[in-house]
Amino acid sequence: MFLAINPIAFSIGAFSVHWYGIILGTAALVGLLLAVQEGKRYGIVPDFFMDLVLIGVPSAIVGARIYYVAFKWEDYKDNLSEIFKVWHGGIAIYGALIGAIIAAVFYVRRKGYPFWRIADICAPGLIVGQAIGRWGNFMNQEAHGGPVSETFLRNSLHLPNWIVNQMLIEGQYYHPTFLYESLWNIVGLLILFWLRREGRFCGRRSCSSVILSGTRSAGSSSKGRARTAWISPDRHGWPH
Repeated sequence: MFLAINPIAFSIGAFSVHWYGIILGTAALVGLLLAVQEGKRYGIVPDFFMDLVLIGVPSAIVGARIYYVAFKWEDYKDNLSEIFKVWHGGIAIYGALIGAIIAAVFYVRRKGYPFWRIADICAPGLIVGQAIGRWGNFMNQEAHGGPVSETFLRNSLHLPNWIVNQMLIEGQYYHPTFLYESLWNIVGLLILFWLRREGRFCGRRSCSSVILSGTRSAGSSSKGRARTAWISPDRHGWPH
């Protein structure tokens, strides 16, 4: 019997807590803890990163929502109140990066730190945050790829039942692109840690993380969110 996972983790009266929010919150927390640990290697106090998160996360959410709505304006122009209902899904990773970077540039300069050094320190945290955050897409059955057969998911990818069942959306199975990207981000995290051992120049890891993100979306593998134009019907949404 098919039973989709309930996107609501629990409710307190009329207030519902969604798995989507729990997972994104966990992603931000793990990313922060990793940045704090990386920062200790350079003598940067944890409070700096905590303040950076308090500034960067809201800026990222606003940027991500603006970016998404801009590309989906037809869906919002007749219902403007829906723009503010982020919990319904609909944010874009590129908009999040733009919003977070703009906020970080001002904050880091104000504190007197080299921007690229801080970007390098934060790069692993950002990548691991994306790896975790993609599971919010899974819980919401969104940001998936194109249609596939159940046989492909079970026999070719050998996915467990709970993932296969969640990929059945309105009678059709879809590519679990959230999983492809999450695994690719883990690979990217390992690459960034390897680059840390190299330590050749400031900005190397942060630039590499951007390249890895671009490769993830534009590569040629048929098993990733790569070739997004063909596998995933929505090029801009993360999550949506």
